[in-house]
Amino acid sequence: MQKKIQALFRCSIPATLSMLLLASSSNSFATAQNTTKKTVTDYTHNVDPFIGVDWGGNTFVGSAIPYGMVKVGPDMETFDGRKSGFGYSSSGVIVGFSHLHLSGAQGKYGNVLITPTTGPIEIQNTKSPRTDEINHVGYYAAKLTRYNVKAELTSSRRVGFHRYTFPASDQSHILLNVAHALSMSLDWQGQKFLGAEVHVTSNHEVQGVARVTGGWNRGGEYKVYYAIVLDTPAKSVRTWTGDSLTSAADTVVNKDTPIGAAFDFTTRANQVIRAKVGISFISPEQAKQNIHDEIPDWNFEAVHNASTKLWNAELAKLHLSGESDSQRRQLYTAMYHIMLMPTDRTGENPDWKSSEPYYDDYYCIWDTFRSSSPLLTLISPDRQRDIIRSLVDIYRHTGYMPDARSGNDNGRTQGGSNANVVVADAYVKGLKGIDYETAFQAMVHDAEVPPADQQKEGRGGLKDYNTKGFVTLADERSGSRTVEYAYDDFSIAEVACGLNKPKEAALYSGRAHNFENLWDKNMKVEGFSGFLRPKNPDGSWAPPYLVVRGTWPDFFYEGDIWTYSIYAPQDMRRLIEMAGGNEQFIRRLDSTFLRRHFDVTNEPGFLLPVLYNYAGRPDKTADIVRLVLEKAFTDNRAGIPGNDDSGAMSSWLIFSTLGLFPIAGQDVYLISTPSIPDASLDLGNGKKLHIVAHKLDPQGLNHYIQSATLNGVKLDTAWFRHNQIKDGATLELEMGPAPSDWGKAVPPPSMSGANQPFCELHH
Repeated sequence: MQKKIQALFRCSIPATLSMLLLASSSNSFATAQNTTKKTVTDYTHNVDPFIGVDWGGNTFVGSAIPYGMVKVGPDMETFDGRKSGFGYSSSGVIVGFSHLHLSGAQGKYGNVLITPTTGPIEIQNTKSPRTDEINHVGYYAAKLTRYNVKAELTSSRRVGFHRYTFPASDQSHILLNVAHALSMSLDWQGQKFLGAEVHVTSNHEVQGVARVTGGWNRGGEYKVYYAIVLDTPAKSVRTWTGDSLTSAADTVVNKDTPIGAAFDFTTRANQVIRAKVGISFISPEQAKQNIHDEIPDWNFEAVHNASTKLWNAELAKLHLSGESDSQRRQLYTAMYHIMLMPTDRTGENPDWKSSEPYYDDYYCIWDTFRSSSPLLTLISPDRQRDIIRSLVDIYRHTGYMPDARSGNDNGRTQGGSNANVVVADAYVKGLKGIDYETAFQAMVHDAEVPPADQQKEGRGGLKDYNTKGFVTLADERSGSRTVEYAYDDFSIAEVACGLNKPKEAALYSGRAHNFENLWDKNMKVEGFSGFLRPKNPDGSWAPPYLVVRGTWPDFFYEGDIWTYSIYAPQDMRRLIEMAGGNEQFIRRLDSTFLRRHFDVTNEPGFLLPVLYNYAGRPDKTADIVRLVLEKAFTDNRAGIPGNDDSGAMSSWLIFSTLGLFPIAGQDVYLISTPSIPDASLDLGNGKKLHIVAHKLDPQGLNHYIQSATLNGVKLDTAWFRHNQIKDGATLELEMGPAPSDWGKAVPPPSMSGANQPFCELHH
């Protein structure tokens, strides 16, 4: 997704690159509530949900459980009236608390807004400054100073739990705004309110539905059903449409008209009123049933504690020793962020009935396939299995696996059909319980059937790609699409090979080289030859595309020639040869970082720092990775250098800090350099990947690997395969202050190299 580009970073390091510049489920919840007490390590206090809220990180603030459907938190606007697109603003005022949010992205949701107020009701102006703001895992609190009300929030999978402490007042209210949503506008990617219903069923209950369309994914209409139950009867319950409050128990609007309800109270000082808000995509009755199933009682602390237990079970998959306080906060917060999306909506699919899991808010796979999916495959294989099963089931019922999906609708596709890579990543790593035959059908469908809407799903420009071997300027994003499609085709070939489909393996492994068809070996930029260049529909060269950061109609999407021209993870050996060999490729990478072509704020550049490994210089990978971590990531509110994008940036941080990085869609991990002397990832069933960096100093001076062993066996390569760690492993690294010859001799696998990435492909 389009990111806010940050300031560049400057730093000197003790290496040849002296001045590097960087552009920089309800059942589980109930179980958690009822679990008998036992001594467990509390990891949640290491999480700071405010990391990433500023400077474009767009991280969620509020309460959620892992992969929870409900994310209840504040919706805010700045003091000058600019509404936040993702909900939160560090310097702003609270409008109210809504129940659906994204994390690391914006432009969707913000539905069913609840605001506690005192004094005369101002339907169109509920905003208040706040003080005493707190956000812990599963808990948010703030004092609304305009109303002198303390607001506290916690949640289960599908229910938001509110606790409000009121002052003495004969005009206390809990307001429901059903017409509210984030990023409401007439813009082509704004949300549009279509109508709503409010039904007062008692003096402490209201239910109904809100209908919204659009948003960043340009999705169709989605309906959010809600049921609100209070623990305190109101002295009156009123509804409104427009600006008029009435005693009508039922009200309906079918256009962009304000609609909501007001629970009115006379409160004594410090009176607590609790509200449970059930959310459903099925019906208001289902929303109320969700309350009954997940939070049957009124014990706020029990619900918060249950959330904490669920989060501790996930956070315990990372163990650190010898880390700094800042590193600890960054990494556990990153673990938290990657488990906020996609959302588990099993049992809440309004479009079809299925025995398969259902997940939504893949926002977007274009971001998460590179690092988040491989991380979940490692530490949460059962969860990743269910996510992929959901993707396959979406294909069964919509015709495509999504590249992005939100509000129960596919859209938008930024690059390739990257769910192909997600499936391949699971397949080559032996993830069980997935219908790979149907998944393969979905992958082939992506590769062969042009979509009706190129931004919604599938592959745009597919006819040209499949006949000419490249996407032409007749279609948008032809450069980035061509290189991504080539890698997607490689992913299809891998699965075809494993499923014993030699004909398909040969076809798609051949197409995996299509990136070469846009390579102009004579194109020179800043002293280097060989770059991707646009081609016209007749196959002739078009003028070079030198824009730094393109968007939807451009040749490259959110990247430039320096990033996309060297994107061929399937065959880096071939690409390096095209670029002039190892030494010239190393110089090109050096120049990419020195001349500020590397954009740390955006996913297309995720692989660039580790590409030195393919050219025999893992020491330079170590330099760059260390520098990026030191200069681009911090433990403050601006601590993520771009949109976190559903945890994509956070998972890059985790891998890079531990000193390895996955080649998504392959069974290969590249070793960079660890920044923590002792760390481990829980692989499940008592298995762990333990990484020990001997002689690593806190200042990071000894960041060069001198030698390595894996499970006690000497490891001379700066990479290893998944089957070497899947049953648990210990990677021991001897660190030193100067580059060594370690890891230089045998490059990571490439299609054109001696080591095939997975199995012998016919090409």
